[in-house]
Formats: sequence, structure tokens, C-alpha cells
Amino acid sequence: MKTLAALLLAIDRLTTQVATATAVAALAVAVAAGFWQVLTRFVFQDPATWSEALVRVALIWMCYVGLAGCFRTGALVSIDLAHKVSTGLMRRFLETLALASSLTVLAVLFWFGWAMAERVKFQNLAGLDVSIAWGYAAIPIGAAFCAIAALAHYFDPARLNEELENAV
Repeated sequence: MKTLAALLLAIDRLTTQVATATAVAALAVAVAAGFWQVLTRFVFQDPATWSEALVRVALIWMCYVGLAGCFRTGALVSIDLAHKVSTGLMRRFLETLALASSLTVLAVLFWFGWAMAERVKFQNLAGLDVSIAWGYAAIPIGAAFCAIAALAHYFDPARLNEELENAV
């Protein structure tokens, strides 16, 4: 079990770094395309046809893939009050319940995101002339990154040791 947790944490280090870098790059693309849209619309009086669609897709990717960092640090829907007043087995039960709930939602997102990307793969984004599936692909890919991060957060021995020290 210990080696499985170590393997999971090693995979998580790589995937969460990739997810975070992708989210940052998507934000940079969204900002640059948004700036270009404002510049062409208000300065040159000839708005770009592609920049608005690119901003939208980049922001979708930023949110769905960047969410992995939030799962990894436990910064999502936490049950702070219940976590603070509970100890031992009850605290671990609440964490397990939260993990199971998160993984269930992520599995649904993965399944339906994949199905939607498959369904629209022959349609193109207006202005970009690329498949809409590229936008929808952020949902299953982000869900996969988040599932790995959520599991890593749950099994991270450093976090568990820190909680034990804080409880004393």
C-alpha cells in the first residue's frame, strides 16, 4: 500500500505540474487574445473574428485543468467546521466521504465530457476553424487530472502527519 501511495504521489507531481502549467498558459493565451480583440475593435475599428472564440476556449481549459491544483491542496469544498471539530476515525470518514463524492462527480464529468467531445468532433468553432471537440476535451482531461490530484491529496503522508501534529 505504501509503494502504491508513493507511485500515486510521483504521478501526481508530474500531472499536477502539467495541469498547472497548462492552466497558466491558457490564461496567458486568453489575456493576449482578449487584448488583441480590444485593440482591433476599438483602436483599428476592425474586430478580429477569431479572438473571442480563442478567449472562450482558453478560459474553459484554464478552469477545468487548473482545478487540479485546487484538488491537490484541498482548497475546494471543504467541510471546515466538521473537520475542525472531528478527530480520528470520524475525521478520516468525512475525508473519505468527500473524496468519494468528488471522484463520483469527476467520473460523471469525464464520461459526459468525453461523450460531448465525441459528439461535436465534426463541428468547427466559428472564427477559429478548429473542431469544437478541442474545447470540450478540457472536461474529461481536467477531470482526469483532478481525480489524480484528489487521490494524492487524500493519501499524502505529509498532509496526514501535519494534521496529527496540529491535533496535539
